[in-house]
Amino acid sequence: MSIAQDFIAELDYELPATRRLLERVPSDKGGWKPHPKSSALGHLAQLVTRMPGTMVNIVRGIDLDLAAGPPYTLEPTETLLREFDAHVKDARDVLRTAQDEDFALPWNLRYADQVLDTGRRRDVFRNTINHFVHHRGQLTVYLRLNDVPIPSLYGPTADEQ
Repeated sequence: MSIAQDFIAELDYELPATRRLLERVPSDKGGWKPHPKSSALGHLAQLVTRMPGTMVNIVRGIDLDLAAGPPYTLEPTETLLREFDAHVKDARDVLRTAQDEDFALPWNLRYADQVLDTGRRRDVFRNTINHFVHHRGQLTVYLRLNDVPIPSLYGPTADEQ
């Protein structure tokens, strides 16, 4: 099995669960924060929505420039889902054509001209999946604190027995 096929198998499990969670993000609570130092619920949902697009860029060798990224906005749930679905399609497409050699190439995290970190695309992709799942977990807490029922991610939840 190729590296890309391994990632596809993992994402085939993680992405549908994430979509089920994003479907429950209440559009009218986008500005809500559990703490003044926390991200807004809508911004966290947008980060989770965009992360499959970052995965696409990793495979393609497009560095992430934190200084050039789009700002966070508060979008309705339907907009987040459309964006998520487009990124998921792109991720599946790019992984279907990726070669093992692509994952050995370097990738950079930047802030403008400053390189903050460099790693092999395989390692960066793996870390990005972990980062994605971490933020999805944060999103479950935000939703729980807003009395939104949590869908099954890895098994039944208190809301879905």
